[in-house]
Amino acid sequence: SVKQYVVKKFLGLISSQNIPVYLIDPLVLGLIDKDIEQIRSTSDGPRPECKYFCAPRDFTTFALLDKTWKHEVDLFRTAEKMGFQWLKILHKDPRLDGMDDLSGTEIPLHYIFKLASHAIHLVVFYERSGHYLWHGPLRLKQHMDRKFVPFRKLHFGRYSGAYEKPELLPVSIDDLKVQIPQNPSSFLEEIPHSRFLECRYREARAFFQLYPDDVSLDAVEFRKKAKSLLHLAALTLNNLGVKFWLSSGTCLGWYRQCSIIPYSKDVDLGIFIRDYKADIIPAFQNAGLPLKHKFGKVEDSLELSFQGEGEIKLDIFFFYEEDDHIWNGGTQAKSGKKFKYLFPKFTLCWTEFVELKVHVPCETLQYVEANYGPDWKVPVKTWDWKSSPSNVQDNGVWPVEEWDEVIQIY
Repeated sequence: SVKQYVVKKFLGLISSQNIPVYLIDPLVLGLIDKDIEQIRSTSDGPRPECKYFCAPRDFTTFALLDKTWKHEVDLFRTAEKMGFQWLKILHKDPRLDGMDDLSGTEIPLHYIFKLASHAIHLVVFYERSGHYLWHGPLRLKQHMDRKFVPFRKLHFGRYSGAYEKPELLPVSIDDLKVQIPQNPSSFLEEIPHSRFLECRYREARAFFQLYPDDVSLDAVEFRKKAKSLLHLAALTLNNLGVKFWLSSGTCLGWYRQCSIIPYSKDVDLGIFIRDYKADIIPAFQNAGLPLKHKFGKVEDSLELSFQGEGEIKLDIFFFYEEDDHIWNGGTQAKSGKKFKYLFPKFTLCWTEFVELKVHVPCETLQYVEANYGPDWKVPVKTWDWKSSPSNVQDNGVWPVEEWDEVIQIY
């Protein structure tokens, strides 16, 4: 098989350069995953047929951790001697961007090696400060040959991606020794949900030129406590396996100014009601965050609030999906009035915020506009949750006989 031959040549190439790559090709990993127990337990004896690397495809995908290797000149020279054509894709390093400086420094994001009719796509992963791995988008510069490989078919590079750092397992498949993620199925599950959005530092800098940042002692202290609370909330929910995202003012702060809004006084998270677990309340209480209030019930308008350090609180809003929109509820404790906040449908992307890998709505602008209207770029310090949001509407009143269940304040 040409494919197996090219993969073998590529593995010989990277072995000669001491480059530790691992296999991330979804098609090959999918085949491996079905036989993973057998592969783990089998010795390195010869296999009768080529099962994994010979399946029909135009390319095979591997990953490289940036910090494990630096000498690309030798790699390209050796690759050419072995008959490979190659392409290197560079892009700006987002890790160097900040409020004070937008870096133009370029880093290698993707390498493509082509031999005969098969290509090897080598995706470069970088470690980010939230202790996760990130790869960048594959953007061709004007002078590049767009027919070098079928770029549209490549599995990685349509957008940036964020992944957990995998433990690696050396295996022998099709008479070739390769490294794979120790748990292929977990890695495969990450791929369709890996899309990553950068914080918008350019827009944030423009915002602060119009509205200078609050650098008072109170603001600095609040941001410090809010960051700590967000990290604790993320740890608690991640340990439970509950998917969440930045919502309301916390999402607005990330999108508008790459920072926590100092006058917001709380941290806001969203969770789909389908992901609700009864363990959430005891888990937060065990983490040292007592329940402040619980409004609504699982089937309607559930909302939880936990008390953090000092005056700061953690608000968790549960979102309900309808055919054409998503909504979360609100309850006024003294009157039993119910409110509903409508959002257009959205999906979840990863971002990095206060040194944390965390979800935000991919369609962030529509999400923020739904909540804060077209003037969301203008800071508003007096906010009434019952009337200020653009997407709020009345949703009836809780029956008095249900108040003990649906309005609980501690």
